[in-house]
Amino acid sequence: MTTTLVVTLVGIVVIAVLGFVGRRSTGDLSEWTVAGRGFGAMTMWFLQAGEVFTTFTFLGMAGLAFTGGAAALYALPYVPLAYAGLYFLGPVIWRRARDRGHLTQADFLADHYDSRLLGRLAALCGVVFLIPYLQLQITGLGLAVQLATGDKTSSDVSIIIAFVLVVAFVLWAGIRGVATTSYFKDALMLVVLLVLLIAIPAHFTGGIGPTFDKILAAHPDMLKVHAGENDTAWFFSSMVSSTIGVLFMTLPHQWPALLSARSPKAVRRNYVFLPVYSIALALPMIIGFTGILALPKNSGSNGVLLTLAGQAFPGWFVGIVVVATAATAMVPAAGLIVGMSTLIARNLVGTRSERSQIAVNHVSVVVVTGFALITALVRPDLLANLLLLTYSGLDQLIPAIVLALFARRIVGLWPVLSGLLVGEAVVIWLTFSDVYQGHVNVGLIGLVPNVVVVAIGAALERTLGGRPAGLSHEATGRA
Repeated sequence: MTTTLVVTLVGIVVIAVLGFVGRRSTGDLSEWTVAGRGFGAMTMWFLQAGEVFTTFTFLGMAGLAFTGGAAALYALPYVPLAYAGLYFLGPVIWRRARDRGHLTQADFLADHYDSRLLGRLAALCGVVFLIPYLQLQITGLGLAVQLATGDKTSSDVSIIIAFVLVVAFVLWAGIRGVATTSYFKDALMLVVLLVLLIAIPAHFTGGIGPTFDKILAAHPDMLKVHAGENDTAWFFSSMVSSTIGVLFMTLPHQWPALLSARSPKAVRRNYVFLPVYSIALALPMIIGFTGILALPKNSGSNGVLLTLAGQAFPGWFVGIVVVATAATAMVPAAGLIVGMSTLIARNLVGTRSERSQIAVNHVSVVVVTGFALITALVRPDLLANLLLLTYSGLDQLIPAIVLALFARRIVGLWPVLSGLLVGEAVVIWLTFSDVYQGHVNVGLIGLVPNVVVVAIGAALERTLGGRPAGLSHEATGRA
């Protein structure tokens, strides 16, 4: 255990040092948030791949395969499907953002609808719904260290050290630090997963082929989407919700990575090759299937990968596995922090000078991370229910974003704003009530009244007012 912990702490420091190396001048928010829009396709590849592979993808995909079997496969198609669409939409968003000086999702919406109110509401949704996602990365890192060492104190010390270092390198280097650490994170994670993929099935079941032969014989239901919590309705609605969420850029931390591109060509090239990365999602799933045969049925699902690694490998290699897990927590967390703090500085507080924006931004980095860190340590269950709202709540921004992609403003502010509020209300109600929705993703359910309200509002605009609250900036030239 001591060897595992030492290797883990050294690895965490190495990740942070790489983040510090990425620094250039960060005297203005554009450089700090989108690296002066200067990243090429390769850097964007690693930066955006970091958004796909988080600590709970690393651990959670194995856990979902362990409990839900084939239901875990919902995660494989949505990334390629979304990125196929972003091949066309990404350059549109990038050009608009460059021409209008956007740094955030809220900038994009506020500018198109000529409404600071909508920008502030979108920013508030982004910050509120991403805080539990940030806490999830912290909790995942703590779980990894605790499972590897069996020591809760070591876990708490490790996550405090890790996230103090994350705050430090984010403040120092901004998105360039995130990009630099992404190279190390992805390389280490893929090597570790490949070793685990070969060694764990070989150690416990005789190989990948025998693993699935034995599951087919003993647990055939695990090789199909079966009745239960992860049934067919859950599978397809989760896949659709995830696809449209990524496709229409509903997660605010997607925007800095996209807007950091050097050119539309870099954007398109990245979206051609990035879907290949989703193959890596299948690797922890296979390890999870191995766990069905090798572990007791009541084992904790999120600990399957690390438990199997601990039984099959010596302590020093388990430490490397934990370092890979730490990287999948620290790097995505840094991207989340960049996205949230920029929303606060640009759209919620709304200061005008570069110096004051940077100051508010840096204070926000400390406050947001500190809040997530404290709740992860003291009350890890405090935001558990709110976590259910992260994707479903942010999916309610889809109508606003889709309509903002048009050069002309074809629907005005109030239908879009009303639809957003109705959709969020439905999602919150279904999440916290006992209403049965048949395992259908509540984000999709909320989108139905959202779109209906927008459509009715647009029809009333044309009936009563003649035009949808004016034209967008492309038509009027308004800044």
